[in-house]
Amino acid sequence: MEQTSRHIQIMDTTLRDGEQTQGVSFSADEKLEIVKALVAALHIDRVEVASARVSDYEKENLVHINQWAAENDFMERIEVLGFVDHTLSVDWIVESGGKVINLLTKGSCKHCNEQLGKTLEEHVFDIKQTLDYAFSRGLKVNVYLEDWSNGYADSPEYVFDLMDALKDTGISHFMLPDTLGVMSPDEVYDSIKDMVSRYPQVQFDFHPHNDYGLAVANAMSAVKAGVSAIHCTINCLGERTGNASLAEVEVVLRDKMNVHTSIDESNIVRVSNMVENFSGKWVSANAPIVGADVFTQTAGIHADGDQKGGLYKTRLSPERFSRKRSYALGKMSGKASLAKNLEELGLSLSEENQVKVLEKVRQLGRAKQKITLHDLPFIISDVMESHDYHHIKLLDCAIHSSLNLDSTASILLEIQGKNYRSAGSGNGGFDASIDALGKALLQFDYKLPKLIDFEIRIPKGGKANALTECIITWDTGEKPIKTRGVHVNQVFAAISATIRLINIQLHALKKNQAKAAD
Repeated sequence: MEQTSRHIQIMDTTLRDGEQTQGVSFSADEKLEIVKALVAALHIDRVEVASARVSDYEKENLVHINQWAAENDFMERIEVLGFVDHTLSVDWIVESGGKVINLLTKGSCKHCNEQLGKTLEEHVFDIKQTLDYAFSRGLKVNVYLEDWSNGYADSPEYVFDLMDALKDTGISHFMLPDTLGVMSPDEVYDSIKDMVSRYPQVQFDFHPHNDYGLAVANAMSAVKAGVSAIHCTINCLGERTGNASLAEVEVVLRDKMNVHTSIDESNIVRVSNMVENFSGKWVSANAPIVGADVFTQTAGIHADGDQKGGLYKTRLSPERFSRKRSYALGKMSGKASLAKNLEELGLSLSEENQVKVLEKVRQLGRAKQKITLHDLPFIISDVMESHDYHHIKLLDCAIHSSLNLDSTASILLEIQGKNYRSAGSGNGGFDASIDALGKALLQFDYKLPKLIDFEIRIPKGGKANALTECIITWDTGEKPIKTRGVHVNQVFAAISATIRLINIQLHALKKNQAKAAD
């Protein structure tokens, strides 16, 4: 790969092309906040914020964006898509306070002839008419050659004739879109290299789409071929499969091509999260750079390698993006994974307790994809409280609840080495389980004490699927006893706390019987 240290502009079109994503519509306030984040925090070179003449509402939004940009000396970075319609788009942009129009022209003979119903000469006449008017109103003009990728492949002479007609008209950037995302990296390189060679005095942008999953690779080839700017969106938003991901393009250009950009990488994830929330389009957990899990090591061997010498770390470090590396806790965890998480929490456990905690983590991991750092203190408390009494074990439990009927519970228990089945009903799943447990234990002359208090908690920062800790206070007739249960299901956490109480009391009963026999 050719090495270079030249500067490549990044043009973000999240608010224009990205808003063409199915189901995405940003409010006026959201658009302004995104523009502020893109320009002031990410330091994007150029931002395409709207399409001209869409609506009066859109025009009003653009007025607010331009007012903010003017107050902060960012007007040259704000761009609006306009059309070859002589005065209409230009006036719309000027009236909203804009300074830059991205003029959408037809970059393929097929689009020109079949969509416009015009010859190239007629289209060029219309373009120049709009250009002259835009310049007279003080606008800077960039030009899109829409469907250029197909135009270059199917009718290259049309493309060259269009470029020959426009190259000396004062256009700042000629923007080459792969409108339908049909190109491969080799095709991008060959075609753009040809364009750059034919028109060395022109600044070319490349506008990729991701239909074949090649948008980032194509951006690399375009830079190698000589373009001066790449168009992207946050979180790969855009029509169909979306545009090139800004986060991915930025790190690939910097790391793999030694290219300089203006992007402040430390704010990439923050802006991604903002756009994710505003758009309602959630980023995959394994999306490069911005995904929730991309700096999480799951396999125990990876945690072990990092602990012994950073063996699984790369230049793509989480700190670079204001993130932290984490080590997942679950069924695949090893000693090193647990040690890394204990280190993060500032906790120290004996070897014996580490073994117990790790076994509990693996057990819970079989019922839940991942145990979080926030879950770990609950697990530790649960393990440390356990006295390993196993007079009674819960082997299985099925609970059914409905809106207007009693809940039912069916349980399978192991009591003193034998299996027992029992069923109960009650006002909710836990009440039904208590009923079933009570029936099973009647034959052992054991009766559950009354509850004094019942507390359910999830960890700070936990989500809906977080571990649940249940702490129950029981009235045993002497001093109250508290027992704890931890599970991903809050009813099962309560049952676990109840089983723990039963084991404590059966153990005490057995000791008293042994003393009486002596």
